[in-house]
Amino acid sequence: MLSNHTHERLAALGLAGMAKAFDDQQRQPDVTALTFEQRLGLMIDREATERENKRLTVRLKFASLRQTAIVEDVDLRAPRGIDRAFFAKLVDGDWIGRKQNLLITGPTEPA
Repeated sequence: MLSNHTHERLAALGLAGMAKAFDDQQRQPDVTALTFEQRLGLMIDREATERENKRLTVRLKFASLRQTAIVEDVDLRAPRGIDRAFFAKLVDGDWIGRKQNLLITGPTEPA
């Protein structure tokens, strides 16, 4: 079967994300409504996302962080004087691209 061969070739080429996206597209009944370019674009996006996730996983493992912290766990109700809008800008991370530094001072928990 041609689709099975295509999946195997994508996997053999190291394009696991594209192979998964190809399988997903094969299972969707309305996939014929998309053009070839749209389907190919979805497969390429999936491959890029898979690679980015893999790199992030490796970096996090290499970092050996002692705690797993996520932004959603930050309690902005505590009286720390954190402005929600400013915090959202920090979370966005555009200050990293501009090569700016960030220094956080003060207590980490309310007194």
